[in-house]
Amino acid sequence: MSGQADIALIGLAVMGQNLILNMDEKGFAVCAYNRTVGKVKEFLANEAKGTNVIGADSLKDMVSKLKSPRKVMALVKDLTKFLDDIKHALYCAKIVSYAQGFMLMREAARENKWRLNYGGIALMWRGGCIIRSVFLGNIKDAYTSQPQLSNLLLDDFFKKAIERGQDSWREVVANAFRWGIPVPALSTALSFYDGYRTAKLPANLLQAQRDYFGAHTYELLGQEGQFHHTNWTGTGGNVSASTYQA
Repeated sequence: MSGQADIALIGLAVMGQNLILNMDEKGFAVCAYNRTVGKVKEFLANEAKGTNVIGADSLKDMVSKLKSPRKVMALVKDLTKFLDDIKHALYCAKIVSYAQGFMLMREAARENKWRLNYGGIALMWRGGCIIRSVFLGNIKDAYTSQPQLSNLLLDDFFKKAIERGQDSWREVVANAFRWGIPVPALSTALSFYDGYRTAKLPANLLQAQRDYFGAHTYELLGQEGQFHHTNWTGTGGNVSASTYQA
């Protein structure tokens, strides 16, 4: 049943358990949640046995059991740092989203032979649009000082912002994965950033895999332009895709 609880509490250490029992005693319907779900079941079967406390086995389940407006109390170690990490993660992901947008515009301009004023485009969002990001002015400054800037991530202002916040960004995404919380905007932005800043990635192995199953050949580092084929199984012969006659 949805909407049963007046408040939810996250974190079932001693203080969290006592707070829940105290609120239950005062007549509040409380939903208990802990990232280790087994601890919720243990609490309900022992300390909270005979009370009106209910449990949740996921954050989604917890939210569904709250009355509107939803009230949640979180007992997290070093909550101030945790919230600061989230702030940095959001900021870094927003920078990446803008960088991707301007990359698309630059590519479209190249393809269609447009002459775009990227700094002016950034400021257009302040002309009545709901997007009023504080760093739109910094985007304008970046393209004013470097009209041929290929990516915002290479501008000093945004590069330093990412450097300051990326440890927090990684911490938030790692914790979300650990707790089973989907954060697609934060995680895909981080993957894009890591892919963009890294010259050599495991994706290079795709050439070898394609050669293995389709004899599509591959290039070696330091031998660009020279295509090789390997008889990976010992039974495939030396015929490569580039020598097929249609």
